[in-house]
Amino acid sequence: MRKEKERANEMGHSNLQPTQVVLLQEIERWNRLVGVMIISLKELQKALSGAIGMSNDLEDLASSLHNGQLPWSWRKMAPATRKNLGRWLAHFHLRCKQYNEWAMNGEPRCMWMSGLMVPESYISALVQVVCRRYKWPLDRSSVVTKVTTYMTPQEIQERPKDGAYVSGLFIEGARWDPNKRCLAPQRKKELISEMPVMHIIPTESSKVKSVATFRTPVYVTSDRRNAAGVGLIFEADLSTDAHSSLWTLESVALILDSDD
Repeated sequence: MRKEKERANEMGHSNLQPTQVVLLQEIERWNRLVGVMIISLKELQKALSGAIGMSNDLEDLASSLHNGQLPWSWRKMAPATRKNLGRWLAHFHLRCKQYNEWAMNGEPRCMWMSGLMVPESYISALVQVVCRRYKWPLDRSSVVTKVTTYMTPQEIQERPKDGAYVSGLFIEGARWDPNKRCLAPQRKKELISEMPVMHIIPTESSKVKSVATFRTPVYVTSDRRNAAGVGLIFEADLSTDAHSSLWTLESVALILDSDD
């Protein structure tokens, strides 16, 4: 992945589309995470062989790996998550796959939002692309979302003209009814369910009409916001045939990183 980063640097940021700049930034953050993982594992290997002393950080690393938990030194370099180590590593490899395909083949037909380090940067880039295309003022632009009939990214044949198709969002507090194409009450014992592919559409703020929709907060994890109020990515528009106050009382929200 470093080769793609070097090639982009040779082109210069001024020649890149906003979404390409996001890819470059994502790869930089990814490489820093991978670097920390490699160095810490090498240091732990030396400590276990007696070549160096066992520091508190290395003890934490060894304990976390033994217990199947994500080490703190890795966690602080990665997006927020509630996954255990095994599930996090599976997620880690899928993210690497998306980065490689994005770098080699261009922006994917459907972006797996859960696989981005800073998903809000990608959304901002989508807005910038459309503003440049139609000469809209950036400060008078917004995004709206539509839930598509695509249940999986594999069904999508091409990227939309404006915005992007995104997957990897899960709903809490309600469910999506694919037949009525609107929010519906949760089924018994179903705490979370995956959403169909969604279309994020940048538009002029003056043209936004939120009729029969619930403005749904999108968070990184089921923790929603942390103590500092960090965690909200954006707000999605979900169709509803009930009053929006119902879904507010049910604390309906979308999350990117499920616990599983």
